[in-house]
Amino acid sequence: MDYLPIFIDLKDRTCLVVGGGDIAARKAGLLLKAQATVILVAPEVSATTQALIDKGEINWLKGSFSSEQLSNVRLVIAATDDEQVNKTVYQQAKALNIWVNVADCPELCDFILPSILDRSPIVVAVSSGGKSPILARQLRARLETLIPPTYGNLADLVGRYRDVVKEKLATLGLRRRFWETVLQGKVADHVLAGREEQGELLLKSLLDQADSNVEQLEQGEVYLVGAGPGDPELLTFKALRLMQQADIVFYDRLVSKEILALVRREAEQVYVGKQRAWHSVRQEEINQLLLSHAQQGKRVLRLKGGDPFIFGRGGEEIATLAAENIPFQVVPGITAASGCASYAGIPLTHRDYSQSCTFVTGQLKKGKLNLNWQALVQPNQTVVIYMGLAGLEVLSQQLQQHGMAADMPAALIQQGTTEHQKVWVSTINDLADLAQREQVQAPTLLIIGNVVKLQDSLSWF
Repeated sequence: MDYLPIFIDLKDRTCLVVGGGDIAARKAGLLLKAQATVILVAPEVSATTQALIDKGEINWLKGSFSSEQLSNVRLVIAATDDEQVNKTVYQQAKALNIWVNVADCPELCDFILPSILDRSPIVVAVSSGGKSPILARQLRARLETLIPPTYGNLADLVGRYRDVVKEKLATLGLRRRFWETVLQGKVADHVLAGREEQGELLLKSLLDQADSNVEQLEQGEVYLVGAGPGDPELLTFKALRLMQQADIVFYDRLVSKEILALVRREAEQVYVGKQRAWHSVRQEEINQLLLSHAQQGKRVLRLKGGDPFIFGRGGEEIATLAAENIPFQVVPGITAASGCASYAGIPLTHRDYSQSCTFVTGQLKKGKLNLNWQALVQPNQTVVIYMGLAGLEVLSQQLQQHGMAADMPAALIQQGTTEHQKVWVSTINDLADLAQREQVQAPTLLIIGNVVKLQDSLSWF
């Protein structure tokens, strides 16, 4: 981070704006929204600035800037069209340890003014660090459509009952779960729809029942969430919501740091990843870790690459939980087959090339692959092989021995859907040599079939 986002209390604090044009007026307007006392210094002012003066909203010191005007000032904004004046304001303020901002000049700024979405008391600030204010404004505009004005009413309601809930529920964990229930349920639905009275009545009802529901609030739960093939934008809304509720996260090696960054910041993160010939934590141990932490009353997030039920051993994990009556949720993710194929420009089915698709795992066991080879060499079929990189030579030999043409198109997709994605297209006969020559690394997906012919023309990523 180039800047630390903070919110400053400027209520009834004196702030100085140097400049009398429209930019200065906009800066003064922001300070007024924060309930600051604004003094403006300029020899002349624009019509926009004059309107603020006429309303009595700002105090105008007609004339040039001088260091005496910095007395008892909390912060300063310089917004003149004279570079030397702006630089002087900056230097004088710095000498007195007063925070200063020079408009459109990031190098002369102790702080920058973000693009603001105001849903008071909810305030969202978007900043590009001074590199692209227009981009920041565009992002704010997108947020405007996602966060309706009634979110402010919801925040006000929560604020009124915060102390009451604190008295009713003794621990921070209980209070957090209570508010999550409120803010993700019908109370929030009512308030956001403009039915504030119904929302408040329901909140009171939930609060009255809080004593009898303490055991339910203290109960642990496990979220088995598919993180997709790598691109964070492929996460589902439900996955993101549960990621923000977790107390502890168990994740594997296919979960990127960009996806982990979306997990609740306070959550403990534990790596339990596995890779070929080396297991950080055995599957049975992972099952027990999920169980034991849930039994401690924690909300446990098991974050798995791809989809947890497609070669992810998710069924084994929830079977352990179900046997002990631990509540759990399963959130599907975009599996590597569909994600990597789409980003590589390879449709898994196509009217002219493939009317079926088969997923198999290509992991070697004692140097051998136990697959239904005859089923994999059917015509007009796409075969997707997970974890097949180490066994490419065996795969190639067996498929050809069971009738697959040596020139059948095949593709290797390394780190699919991420910025590091690489795609190699060859034939089933030459694939093992290509992988060795190009030093292809896991995670890599193998796609075999005539649909691979379309990769060159349909590739977009």
